[in-house]
Amino acid sequence: MTKLSCFKAYDIRGRLGDELNEDIAYRIGRAYAEFVKPKKVVVGGDVRLTSESLKLALSRGLQDAGADVLDIGLAGTEEVYFATFHLAMDGGIAVTASHNPIDYNGMKLVGAGARPISSDTGLLDIQRLVELNEFSSVDPAARGSYRQISILDAYIDHLMSYLTPAHFKPLKLVINSGNGAAGHVIDALEDRFEQLKMPITLIKIHNQPDGTFPNGIPNPLLPECRQDTSDAVLAHGADIGIAFDGDFDRCFLFNHKGEFIEGYYIVGLLSEAFLQKEPGAKIIHDPRLSWNTIEVVKAAGGKPVMSKSGHAFIKQRMREEDAIYGGEMSAHHYFRDFAYCDSGMIPWLLVAELLCVKNKTLEQVVKDRMAAYPASGEINSKLVNPTMAMERVRAVYQQYALSADETDGISLEFFDWRFNLRSSNTEPVVRLNVESRANKILLDEKTDEILELLRRTY
Repeated sequence: MTKLSCFKAYDIRGRLGDELNEDIAYRIGRAYAEFVKPKKVVVGGDVRLTSESLKLALSRGLQDAGADVLDIGLAGTEEVYFATFHLAMDGGIAVTASHNPIDYNGMKLVGAGARPISSDTGLLDIQRLVELNEFSSVDPAARGSYRQISILDAYIDHLMSYLTPAHFKPLKLVINSGNGAAGHVIDALEDRFEQLKMPITLIKIHNQPDGTFPNGIPNPLLPECRQDTSDAVLAHGADIGIAFDGDFDRCFLFNHKGEFIEGYYIVGLLSEAFLQKEPGAKIIHDPRLSWNTIEVVKAAGGKPVMSKSGHAFIKQRMREEDAIYGGEMSAHHYFRDFAYCDSGMIPWLLVAELLCVKNKTLEQVVKDRMAAYPASGEINSKLVNPTMAMERVRAVYQQYALSADETDGISLEFFDWRFNLRSSNTEPVVRLNVESRANKILLDEKTDEILELLRRTY
């Protein structure tokens, strides 16, 4: 039995060749079918040059195990989620490496209802079956079928169901698909806007899918990947800039000055919008940055509920609480009406509508919240011994903290500032987030203090 390193906590990701190849993809199809026992599975793939061949190998594995495969073609992860719940499939698999390096690929697995399959809900069982590689012989008479379908029109219908077209005023939007999987959806939305005579102008950059990523791997969470969007916003005098990662399950927003807006403040903005539609509803948030979200949700009459970071944990908590919306500072946004899944398309559409209704700019609607709760953004430190470094920080600060929480890493709160420190599941990295109450000087001071302590080599 060969141990495989491509199985992670929430999904499958690996370097092409030794960690993930067509043989392993085939075995994943066999193992998924053996564990889930599906009759019908939907598959889709991103723009990576290997996604099509991996998807077809995966499909052969599913078929050989007796499952019928519906292939939706080039697709973002959320299109696979949508197809899974919209078509009442028994499961779905997206072949995607999202924002990983160009020599990587991967898969995201869901069951019926687009429920995530992660390490605590079956992914380890599937891994074990793949590693054993002891599958029964193929019965040609029981082999599943393979069919290519399109769900694009139904998916666009669903996206538009979140909007009231009459609310829209003239808007100019820069959309950066990063040469990833988002381009065909943006084109279809543009057509729909025109049909409905919505006064929206889209400035599309890097819209053509291209698995060679001539403009770099799309990952706007990294500051060095934001310049093209920022420049285009300024060059075209746009109202907002929107940039996606490779499989567009995250969107990142820029104001009319080309300034990047941290996902944390968008969580508060969308929470307020949903609570106006459903007063008293529950909103899920992660512990990394939370003060702004908690205050906004309570002020709007909602109930904030904290969950461990990570899509599998957020989705599970969303279902348990029947929350209307959930958001993470990392720009993952989850919606009850989207089977509690994350979407990168719904957030920017809702924000665009909100700006029209409020007759304000994006800068104006988040400015006060950013001033009230300035935040450091996530700062990563690669360390030799992450556990020891985190304990060193805890030993200094916990004795003075008003409260401590270990929902996800270490969260310590003080009167006018707080921080969260958590280690990565996959690499020797510690992630720090700091926020304060209306005090940027204090924020910077405490951030520097903790980083110095964290990164000490003695």
